Amino acid sequence: MTGRTVFFVSDQTGVTAETMGHSLMTQFDGLQFRAVTLPFVSTIDKAEEAVRRINAAALESGLRPVIFGTLVQDELRDVIKGSNALFLDFFEAFVGPLERELGTASSHSAGRAHGISDTVGYAARIDATNYALANDDGSNRDYGRADVILVGVSRSGKTPTCLYLAMQYGVFAANYPLTDDDLESTRLPPGLQPFKNKLFGLRIAPARLQQIRQERRPNSRYASPQQVQFETRAAEAIFQRNGVSTLDTTECSIEEISVRILEATGVERRIRP
Repeated sequence: MTGRTVFFVSDQTGVTAETMGHSLMTQFDGLQFRAVTLPFVSTIDKAEEAVRRINAAALESGLRPVIFGTLVQDELRDVIKGSNALFLDFFEAFVGPLERELGTASSHSAGRAHGISDTVGYAARIDATNYALANDDGSNRDYGRADVILVGVSRSGKTPTCLYLAMQYGVFAANYPLTDDDLESTRLPPGLQPFKNKLFGLRIAPARLQQIRQERRPNSRYASPQQVQFETRAAEAIFQRNGVSTLDTTECSIEEISVRILEATGVERRIRP
């Protein structure tokens, strides 16, 4: 079964459908599929247009598409059900059982998951994101406000992890890149010493780090095996000497790194995804 199209259909952004759908599809090794997101399917006309696109994909490939949906309104869901596809709607699957268990009808309100009705949570997300950007790669160094300070060599995953922690959880995350001077001394950089209890180290396998750097700066000293080996060994020595908790990011996604950091540090989430 190859070449199948997977549609993520939503009456809002499609983020929930994409996240849950991709998680399910990863369970099928070797399956090749083409992903198509159809957001803001909020009217009958838009639902009918979505069906036309889905049916066209089925006709072109000769295979029924798979649809992951997050459609709140029953009438929109009924239209999509008429397509030539396997339709899996998360709201239909879960809202009904929840209504029966809770003894309360749901509001059937679109946009609750990714809207800004929670203004406090939204403000926390924006503040944390601005903080992460201002304190990226050792700039600004407003570490007094930090919930966590990620430390590691260049390209070990510090910046994207800080941004993810900010946007998903409202966590104030700063990061500090270990320079050659820091690594040669094996001592904790002076600017970090007062905030030792907030530090968390990111480690990465030399082979993976070299691959990432080679893609960024081919055939440079920065990407050379010797430089990579030196930096990873020296960083590990700094972490061990100063009792800094660490995580090996080599095989981890940004999502997994972030959750593991929160679990290891006990940092409280200001918002829930």
